[in-house]
Amino acid sequence: MKARTIRVWSLVHTWTSLISTVFLLLLCLTGLPLIFHHEIDEVLGYAPQPEAAAGRPALPPQQIVQAALAADPGRVMQYVSWDKDEPGIVMAFTNNAPDGKPDNATVRAFDAVTAKPLGLVGVGPILIVLKLHTDMFAGQPGKLFLGGIGLLFAVAIISGVVLYWPFTRRLRFATIRDRSARRVAWLDWHNLIGVVTVVWALVVGLTGVINTWAELMLSQWKANELAEMVKPYAGKPPPAKLASLDQVVTEAKQAAPGMEIAFIAYPGTPFTSSHHYAAFMRGDTPLTSRLLKPVLLDGETAEVSDTRALPAYLQALLISQPLHFGDYGGMPLKIIWAVLDILTILVIGSGLYLWLARRRKRARATAVAHAVPAQ
Repeated sequence: MKARTIRVWSLVHTWTSLISTVFLLLLCLTGLPLIFHHEIDEVLGYAPQPEAAAGRPALPPQQIVQAALAADPGRVMQYVSWDKDEPGIVMAFTNNAPDGKPDNATVRAFDAVTAKPLGLVGVGPILIVLKLHTDMFAGQPGKLFLGGIGLLFAVAIISGVVLYWPFTRRLRFATIRDRSARRVAWLDWHNLIGVVTVVWALVVGLTGVINTWAELMLSQWKANELAEMVKPYAGKPPPAKLASLDQVVTEAKQAAPGMEIAFIAYPGTPFTSSHHYAAFMRGDTPLTSRLLKPVLLDGETAEVSDTRALPAYLQALLISQPLHFGDYGGMPLKIIWAVLDILTILVIGSGLYLWLARRRKRARATAVAHAVPAQ
């Protein structure tokens, strides 16, 4: 590779890394506890625990809805969801209005057998960490900004891979020149850890970027695919009386045999139209349990209006969300994700150290040059 080309790639790598350094450290540091958010919530007592009721059938979902509305009088239902990892728990989302802002929602967990409230969901210190990680408490602009940081991170990774060969081609793999200057040893460690974590960092960085586009993707789906699905209802007023959730659940399961309900969106919420319930169905394998299929049902009669697969861009989003936090393979994968996260923090920190050390070296050389009298 020509010296000029190397210099250009070096500038790209340096400045994309420097611009994103502070925010990448924030994302890595907050991402570490989020990998274990289920376990942390359980230890701190924020994870709802269902009562022991082995062998007893679950209550009709409409009774859970009635319990949720009784717990939050004056509010309306937005969503009801079923935890795939804890079938004994049903979560109910209430808000001031069907299209109320997510930050105004109250999420309560209920025992699926007794309808007993099990506490609020989405509270505690992990919620603060999650907000810092996803949007820095800045809403959608914060998400898009962090998405831009993720793209810079991807460019820094790619440029680092391009530079790896020219700078290490004369060294054996994993060589650490600890007898040389401290900066040289740090450079070797930076290159080694960087190349070991490169695939993981690129995958996590790009899935993080995709996650920041979630609201934009949902808006695209609503403007196109969902609009096509609800076209026969154009001009009709919203339902005067909503169908029972029990009937909605029964019809949705018949429309998607072999699948179970992940969550149901009430008419007027962001995931459906003003006329329809939307039941989002999932499969029973590690992959298909992440890929949802919407079933639209008439808000008054619960009759199935339409059902079709989500577009590819939303499927990519659904796959990227658990992949970003290592939620596919249980505790072993979470531990691997945590180790790689810590190694990435070391790469970012060592890169910042190398840049500062190089600046100090240049400053000393400049000072010496000015101190030497002209001959």
